[in-house]
Amino acid sequence: MSKVVLDVSMSLDGFTAGPNVRAEESMGDGGEQLHEWMGGAGPDADVRREVDSAVGATVIGRRTFDLGLRPWGGTPWPGVPSFVVTRRTRDDLLGDNGGTFVFDGLEAAVRRAKEAAGDKDVLVLGADVAGRLLAAGLLDEVYLHLAPVLLGQGTALFGGGRGDLIPAGEPVAGAATHLRYRVRSGATRGAGRARLIDPMWVSTP
Repeated sequence: MSKVVLDVSMSLDGFTAGPNVRAEESMGDGGEQLHEWMGGAGPDADVRREVDSAVGATVIGRRTFDLGLRPWGGTPWPGVPSFVVTRRTRDDLLGDNGGTFVFDGLEAAVRRAKEAAGDKDVLVLGADVAGRLLAAGLLDEVYLHLAPVLLGQGTALFGGGRGDLIPAGEPVAGAATHLRYRVRSGATRGAGRARLIDPMWVSTP
């Protein structure tokens, strides 16, 4: 059965993009450092292959779509259908690399993405939409790639959403530290950040 998985790189101080996100710098100032592990070998390459092989569809926040379309040249994974969460719906868009973007509301986008993914994962792209999915009880797992970078400011993960994340597997150490979590069903919602239940972490108030 398809799972909805947030796959995200994050700085040590909790940001998924640097400050001043804009069209010319879609990851903000210094934010591209978060993804440097993707070009690595060894454990990092193994993790990258694992993620790529598991994706069957994506759910993307509208802001992430607007910033990412040009550098992606289409959908983030060639040929993989992507569902953009937005109130401003439009006709489907065929990307240059063969993938199709579909525009819909949150719950409809998740439902359609899971249907399209089959037995593969639905990957979530965008901190804001990740927070909305967490609050709605629609997020199943978090695959966190912790980069040894301090950005100082930027886009915070989950945008203030609250929930309990339970370790699912051992950490993998490479240029980044790769951590997988399962979202506890029925977790408390409201103000505050997601709480990582793991002896490696200190709970975030």
